[in-house]
Amino acid sequence: MVFSSLTFLFLFLPLTLLFHYVTKNNTVRNLSLSLFSLIFYAWGEPIWVFLLLFSSFFDYGNGLLIEKFKGTTKAKLILTLSIIGNLGILIAFKYGGFIWENINYFIPLSFPKPTNTLPIGISFYTFQTVSYTIDVYRGEVKAQKNVINFLMFVSLFHQLVAGPIVRYQTIETEMENRRFNWEDISSGVSRFCLGLFKKVIIANIAGELVNKYLETGFNDLSSAEAWFGIIMFSVQIYFDFSGYSDMAIGLGRMFGFHYDENFKHPYAAISVADFYRRWHISLGKFFRDYVYIPMGGNRKHQLLNIMVVWLLTGLWHGASWNFVLWGFYFGCFMIIEKLLENVLIKTPKIIRHFYTLFLIILSRSIFYFVDFSQLKLFIFKLFNSNAYVKESFYSDLYEHIYWFILVILLCIPWDELFSEKHPVRLSANKVLLFSQPVLNLVLLLISIVFLVDSTYNPFIYFRF
Repeated sequence: MVFSSLTFLFLFLPLTLLFHYVTKNNTVRNLSLSLFSLIFYAWGEPIWVFLLLFSSFFDYGNGLLIEKFKGTTKAKLILTLSIIGNLGILIAFKYGGFIWENINYFIPLSFPKPTNTLPIGISFYTFQTVSYTIDVYRGEVKAQKNVINFLMFVSLFHQLVAGPIVRYQTIETEMENRRFNWEDISSGVSRFCLGLFKKVIIANIAGELVNKYLETGFNDLSSAEAWFGIIMFSVQIYFDFSGYSDMAIGLGRMFGFHYDENFKHPYAAISVADFYRRWHISLGKFFRDYVYIPMGGNRKHQLLNIMVVWLLTGLWHGASWNFVLWGFYFGCFMIIEKLLENVLIKTPKIIRHFYTLFLIILSRSIFYFVDFSQLKLFIFKLFNSNAYVKESFYSDLYEHIYWFILVILLCIPWDELFSEKHPVRLSANKVLLFSQPVLNLVLLLISIVFLVDSTYNPFIYFRF
């Protein structure tokens, strides 16, 4: 089940809210939310709900034992068991086929290739449970004693299948101390409607253009059309994932949870490092806190640490060499920016902004094409195509002109351009205060109309 489906909007969500708020007892609420979350997950892949349950109970027990033996060798052994167990499951289901292919290339294997069956959300909930046991070991959180509460933490349908990666400490207090709050409900509905609009009206339309220009072959693709296609993919992947994150954060607020932001206007970035401080923030923080800093961070072997983190980030996105190359690509530019920091800081922001956009858009080619022969051909088309621009390309530009303007407006960091006390910001807040319910209704109705009329409604990050 996906958030941008009529079943979710008109059946699942209303029922979940009703059962959640029919009682004031948070224990009953947590049980209800856990059950609905499991139903949500099992809707499309019922068999994999057992893997989710195993991961939950496995690290629920590990957390208790780590706290019990805190400060001893036993605690360290249990933490090691938790990390190996969780990463072992992730590797087996996500990377088994990839590992088999690469070993078999050099040494023929006698057993068949593992099937590439990827349980939805496994990359996200594995990182959540791993971060929990590590934080318990570090003494940053107390082990959760209530198994229902822990199951709810892992299985919360708001963020289960595509993030953001919610750390236990973020919602630790709210798990047992939530109150019905109209302000949270209101802000949650607003955030959800905005995310749904971004997903349905921006990401889905961009996705249709991506299919038209990147999935039909490249023999007659001009450079202009190739750049247009990859720019549309850049638009699709951002609004798909940020729209989902908006909906997840909005849903969390409806149920009394306050998740951290996962995107902060990444296409306004002025460096590659700045871009990834704004993009998929929860993933970046995970690798920073559990890989980069433990390896030495900025203190020792900084450049090596940067490259290792980015190679792992690439692999996290998929079991394919193009993702490794994608991670290496950004690792290199992160290191270059670190070495040229004094030069870049003196460079005009507008130049840094366009340099960043160019590198990001170009990187989407590596992200999109799993096949290196296709990637090579596409890069050639980007920079050296003799094909003529087709008339249909100009038609697409003309037909989507207002949509392009909307995309640009939604990418601009308006909250960063105007301070909280700036007259423009104050006036906008006053207008929104009175018009927000109407705006929410308009965004929701427009999204529903498009959902009814369209069968194209994918979520890119479900693949990860």
